Amino acid sequence: MFKNRHNAISLLVVFLFGVVLLFIGTDGFTAFTEETARVNRLIQEKPVFPDVTLEDSKGRTYPISEFEGKFMFITFLYTACGTVCPQLEYNMAQVYDLLPQKYMGEEIVFLSISFDPERDDPETLERYRKAFKSDGETWRMARIVDKTELNTLLEKFGVIVIPDGQGNFTHNSAFYLVDKTGSLIEVMDFTNIEEAAEKVERILAGEQVSKR
Repeated sequence: MFKNRHNAISLLVVFLFGVVLLFIGTDGFTAFTEETARVNRLIQEKPVFPDVTLEDSKGRTYPISEFEGKFMFITFLYTACGTVCPQLEYNMAQVYDLLPQKYMGEEIVFLSISFDPERDDPETLERYRKAFKSDGETWRMARIVDKTELNTLLEKFGVIVIPDGQGNFTHNSAFYLVDKTGSLIEVMDFTNIEEAAEKVERILAGEQVSKR
């Protein structure tokens, strides 16, 4: 009986130790994967969008400050992707359609940024824009030609891009929402379309109320 009690106590100690490690390693049970932990850190830290120069599908070049004073709803992609990127952009289009049009271009812009600038030139981006029925104004598709600027942005926003050596990339995907001051405030699951649209609309509606 004493031996059984000793074993039970030992198992309890091991269990409690494991729970403590899990609590610490998952940010208090809120992050059960590395990706979730990364997202939680980003939302907490609210990194500021770095100074970059964009070239869009119409060949226009401008700094990110072009959108100063507006929210930015952002995805990161490469047009040669045959797996997650088309779904990512299709879902982005649905979020766009779910939001009241009165906000578009006035309070918020949609921005799809390629991390494959060598292949995703303006002509390629233009074809992609048409495929997803982006208007090229309130929803723009663009690249960042300067690799240092691009890498800085990807690092700040926790976007992981790993080339496979054959022209494709392994990468994480999400919806990113940047506020009017240029700070990242939300990283959303791109598969939860209605949830993302509702969250963005609440934020935009709250912003309008605060102006009154």
